Parts: sequence; C-alpha cells; structure tokens
Amino acid sequence: MTKPVIIAGGGIGGLATALTLRQIGVPCVVFEAVREMRPLGVGINLQPNAVRELCDLGLGEAELDRVGVPAREWALVGLNGADIYSEPRGLLAGYKWPQYAVHRGQLHMLLYDTAVARIGGDAVRLGARVTGYRKSADGVVASVEYADGSTSQVEGALLIGADGIHSAIRAQMHPDQPPIHWGGALMWRGVTRAKPIRTGSSFVGLGTHRHRMVIYPISQPDPETGLALVNWIAEITLDNSEGWKQTGWFRQVGVEEAARHFEDWKYDWIDVPALIRGADVAYENPMIDRDPVSTWRDGPVALLGDAAHAMYPTGSNGASQAIVDARMLGACMVEHGANEAALAAYDARLCGPISQVILRNRGAGPFGLLNMVDDRCGGVFESIDDVIPAQERADFMAGYKAAAGFAIEALNKAPRTIAEGAKASTRESV
Repeated sequence: MTKPVIIAGGGIGGLATALTLRQIGVPCVVFEAVREMRPLGVGINLQPNAVRELCDLGLGEAELDRVGVPAREWALVGLNGADIYSEPRGLLAGYKWPQYAVHRGQLHMLLYDTAVARIGGDAVRLGARVTGYRKSADGVVASVEYADGSTSQVEGALLIGADGIHSAIRAQMHPDQPPIHWGGALMWRGVTRAKPIRTGSSFVGLGTHRHRMVIYPISQPDPETGLALVNWIAEITLDNSEGWKQTGWFRQVGVEEAARHFEDWKYDWIDVPALIRGADVAYENPMIDRDPVSTWRDGPVALLGDAAHAMYPTGSNGASQAIVDARMLGACMVEHGANEAALAAYDARLCGPISQVILRNRGAGPFGLLNMVDDRCGGVFESIDDVIPAQERADFMAGYKAAAGFAIEALNKAPRTIAEGAKASTRESV
C-alpha cells in the first residue's frame, strides 16, 4: 500500500493541500489538533489568484457566495475623510476571477466539509497534533499526540507542515529561528451588522499608518433591513521596545477596549465608534509575523501557509498565499511525483519570493501609502494629488500586486497551475 502524504494542520492551507492532493491522485491524511471543527474567526480576503485556484478545485462562485461577498473596491481614506487612493477590485478591475471578502470560519468549514466528502470521513483526524518528525529510508515518520494523551508514530511518504505560526514542524526544521516578531501594532477585530459603505462591497482603510480602521462587508445585505455582516479591524501602534508582555497572543475582550481609541472618528458616511460598539465582542491580538527562513524544506518535509510565511495582514493575502502554496505544491508533484524532488521544486519557486512579501508587509504593504501621506503632510491635506501624484500612487500599488502574485495581466494570462485532469507523476525521486 502506498504511504500517504501526512499533512500537519487542518486549517485553510492544510485542507487546500488535501483537496489538491486528492485531485492529482496522491493519498493523504490530515492531523488537526482541535477536537471539533467550528467556524471560528472573523473576516479575511481571498485575492483573485486564490479564487482562481479554488475554482480549479471545483469550489466556484456559487460556493464562495455562501461564505462571503465579491469585493468591488479597495480604498484608503485620510483622517479628514478624503480619499487617498481607490481602485476597483476583482472582476471590476479586469481580473478573470473575483476577489472575495469572506468569513474565515465559514470558508474553513466549506473546505473541511468538501475534504471529508471527497476523500472520506477518516481523511481529517481531529484531536491529533503532529509534534515532530524523523526521516526514514523511504519517507518520514511523524510523531502524533492525541487529545486523550496517547501518542503514535505514523509513516508517510512526505510530511507537509501546515501547522500555523506556532508550527512544531518549523521549530524542528529551524531550531535556531528567532522568536515571533511584533512590530508594535495592536489590533482588535470584530463583526457588526451594519449598512455597507461606499460601493456596498468596499474594503476601506481609514486613518494613518499608526492609527487606523479597516472596514469591509463579508455578507450580502439583508433584503429587508439592508444590513450586512461588516468586518472591522481597529489598529493602533504602541511602543514595542520591551516586547509583548501579555501571556498569550490572542484574547476576547469587550468592545470598549477598541472603541475608546476611535471616539472622535465620526463622519457623515460612517460613525466608527458606533460600528465598533455594534459588535458583540472584540478579539485582541498583536500584529505578528516571523522572520523569513532560508528554506521551507528538510528532505521529505516541507512547510506551507503560516508555518512557512506568517506575515502581517496588511496585504490581505495570508490565506490567499496558503491556497496558492497548496496548488504550487500539487503542480510540482504533477511534474516530479510525490517525492523529495517535488518539495525541492516547490521550495525553489516560492520560498525566496514570498519571503520578500513578508518583508514588504512588515513595511506596511499596500498601506504604505498611509505612511507616505503621514510623512509628507502629517495626514492632513486638501488635494491628495498635491501630496502624492496619481502616477506615484498607482506605481506603488502595482509594485505590491506584482510581488504578491496578483498583478492583473500576469494572472489573467497565466496557464492553470494544475492542468485539468493532471495526475502526479510516477517517476522516482532524484
């Protein structure tokens, strides 16, 4: 019997990997630490490059419409309420695929339910955490710890570490890696039933690079009330010279923790403190990432998703990149087989370029325009063209899209990552 590919972690990246391996005929098993899958989290964005890959997996607009809403606009707005930059997104921008703003938990459940339906009920083993690995003569052996305290050694052809920013696989692969990096930004996230602003499906960054709101809907408006689920992120920058002092990285708090920092942010088109106070709860966490590493591979083991490239959410492409990772890994297996050669090709194609995206996002990503406005005029302006000419703004955004892999022309012209009907090569590892 062929040994399966072991996937450590059943998050968005891990499940996208499982579905991809199923599509190309590679047996796999996912070990996920939680005992029960639940739709946790708030809003995230799926860029057109990731939506394209989901469509190629058979999860198209009909499925995505159930968990989110197509984005129409991306905009940055100054503290005076005036536009700094805006552009259409998704189909309106000329992409062949839409961009989606989705509820992370509902997207996760869509991937989970699809994986179980396509691969089988034993495909995702809950209450099971991969804690480490050792290489074997013909693959890898994963150490698995179960919720009941028992352990086992599971043999696999390969091991894919999709176990998040606190990855045990990455920690073993890179034992001397620096600790999690916090740049000083503190975020509160929440979801409020409210009327969508601007186009009705706009992603809006409001404020400055040190004090801002991000606002976008993640559902269609209710036909009777006109209210949609509106995702918001409230962010301030603190002195991080002494590092993160709290015991955990994530906690649930009352909405006043966030609202008090935005009390005066009231405009004729949005009342920010009212939006925050309309949520039932807020989730507080520092904006964190990890320094890039030189490789995502150790023989028959490879990293994927946040385990490989945890990055600041300023580019709205963390989950998107995890999906793209999964598809690129599958494409390499189509070319080389489910073997170490495929992992080497995957690492060569993605590790270097995506490491640069980590650093770009650390420099504020596309929100870097807010830094430029702040530097040049303190955030107060009458005409943005007098502060940053239109062409300079457009060039800045084009550079980010190219680095993150969703430049319009390049994406539209690119062939499918995995050709329709393609299966993993049977050639031996070299």
